[in-house]
Amino acid sequence: MNIQHKLAAAVAVVVAAGIALTGCSSASGSADGSTGATSAKTATSASAFGGMDKLVEAANKEGQLNVIALPHDWANYGKILAAFKKKYPKITVKEASPDVSSAEEIQAAKTNQGLDTAPDVFDLGLTVALQNTDQFASYKVQTWKDIPSALKDSKGRFTGDYGGYMSIGYDSSKYPKPTSLNDLLKSSYKSAVSLNGDPTQAGAAFAAVGLATALKSGNLNNFQSGIDFFQKLNAAGNMKNVDVTTATVASGETPVVFDWDYLNATHTADNASWKTVILPGVGYASYYNQAINKDAPHPAAARLWQEFLYSDQGQNLWLQGGARPVRSAAMEKAGTIDKTALAKLPKAPAKYVIPTEKQSNDAGTLLGSKWAAAVGQ
Repeated sequence: MNIQHKLAAAVAVVVAAGIALTGCSSASGSADGSTGATSAKTATSASAFGGMDKLVEAANKEGQLNVIALPHDWANYGKILAAFKKKYPKITVKEASPDVSSAEEIQAAKTNQGLDTAPDVFDLGLTVALQNTDQFASYKVQTWKDIPSALKDSKGRFTGDYGGYMSIGYDSSKYPKPTSLNDLLKSSYKSAVSLNGDPTQAGAAFAAVGLATALKSGNLNNFQSGIDFFQKLNAAGNMKNVDVTTATVASGETPVVFDWDYLNATHTADNASWKTVILPGVGYASYYNQAINKDAPHPAAARLWQEFLYSDQGQNLWLQGGARPVRSAAMEKAGTIDKTALAKLPKAPAKYVIPTEKQSNDAGTLLGSKWAAAVGQ
């Protein structure tokens, strides 16, 4: 699995405590998902469409949902997709290009505009979401009030969904536990350290540079310190420019990996000696974002998918995959959260940062101009 699919997230803050923390023309069924005078393409909520029963009816009539960039071993998406199919058996879920980047999701929508092959929904990092708001339909799920305002667009164009902390996964049978960034510069990690993708395109890699920046400077105002660290890592001969997959972890080709804690944790299935560590100091946290394609060929199904993801069931499925659902605090208060899954999450850092919109955009510009020269890519 070449998981290149995300970029960073929401509002910057350094805080104490843990985080409360993805063919043929026209669509099948009704082309605009309409029931009577109401159009799913313009419905900004289930109530605006006439209620959930009407939304389910329209989605069943469309009979299809197109998703993109949802690897089954990313944040439990395999079980999430299976649960949606079980709950709504009249809707066929078409999965396209599970390993593409956020930017490629948007490109797929533009390339397939007007076709029933276009993606109905997106799972995106904030940078790409902010750059493409004109591609999204405004929609607010029924549980909208439970989502922290800092983690959602006020117009409902995109909404935070699940998140985690940047971590380091490593083969503990061959490499020592890293306790700091500087440990990775040692000869014991020669040609061993990989990023999950290119930080100019992939959110996990972007966040790795963000983590280095946070640990070096304590904030995310300037990613240069993070770029400098990876330049040193590369100069030391310790960087390995290989895309991380389950196969590369299993084979030992990528024995030390910067990635989200919930993704690194899944690699114990590929290597029994695999361990995950969140480095001490300032952590780096991020949420991904859901959005609906404004040109979705199945607009009712797209909205129903959002309702499912932000329901207790959908949120707990992300939690069971090791990710921290955006409604976590509200669900804890209501007693609807999966307490067993919550207890299994890695210990959160005492302090963490999340990039603001400006920091994220500035970092993207800086990486675009300096990353390739710094690491020789």
